[in-house]
Amino acid sequence: MDAGAIGRTSADLPALPDDPGDRASARFDPRAWFDEPQRRFEIEIGSGKGGYLVDASKRQPDANMLGIEWAREFWLYAADRCRRHQLTNVRLLNADAVEFLKWRVSEAIADVVHLYYSDPWPKKKHHKRRVVRDEFLAEAHRVLKPRGELRVVTDHDEYWVWMEEHFARWTDAGRAGARFERLGEDEARERIRISERESELVATNYERKFTNEEKPPHAAVLVKPA
Repeated sequence: MDAGAIGRTSADLPALPDDPGDRASARFDPRAWFDEPQRRFEIEIGSGKGGYLVDASKRQPDANMLGIEWAREFWLYAADRCRRHQLTNVRLLNADAVEFLKWRVSEAIADVVHLYYSDPWPKKKHHKRRVVRDEFLAEAHRVLKPRGELRVVTDHDEYWVWMEEHFARWTDAGRAGARFERLGEDEARERIRISERESELVATNYERKFTNEEKPPHAAVLVKPA
C-alpha cells in the first residue's frame, strides 16, 4: 500500500517550540497541505479505513478534507484507498486526533469537525479515553469558524447518554454564555444525511454494519455561534 501525497505523518508537522507551554508556536494551519487552501475545510476524527472520506470528498469536490487516524495500518489503508480513487482534496494524517487539535491546529479554521462512531470505551475505567469530553469540546470550539459545526454520530446507547451530559454543559439549554447551539436531532440527522436504511453520506464500516441491523443511530450537531 502507498500513502502517496495524501498521507501525512508527524514528520510533516512543524517543529515543536522549546517551551512545552508555548502552544501558540506549536500550532499551524493544515489547510496549507492542500493545493487550494482557501477552500472549505473539514476535519474527520478517526477515519478508520476511509469510507466516509471517499464518499464525502466525491460529493463535495470543492471542500478540502483532512482525516486523522491513530492506527497506522488503518491510516495507510485509507490513504492508499483515497490515492487509488485519485482524490486530490483529501489528506490523511497518522496521529492522535485529540492531541493534534489541542496542540497543533490554529484557531477558527475548520468549517466542520466530524466524529462518527468513535470507540465507546464501555468499561468505566476506560471512560477517560473517550473522545467526547469537556477538553475535546473546548478544542473543537476553538478550531471551528463562527457558524462551524461539530457533527457526531454513535450507535452506542450508553456512550450517547454520556455525550448528552457533556453536550448539555456546552449548548445553550436556556443558559447565557453557552459555547454552542445545538440543532434538534431530526435536523442533525438531515444535516449529516443519515438514513436508517441506507447511508447517504456517513459511510463508515461501523455504520454499514449498523444499518444492516436496522438500529437507528444517535446524531448531534453543535454549532459555534457567530
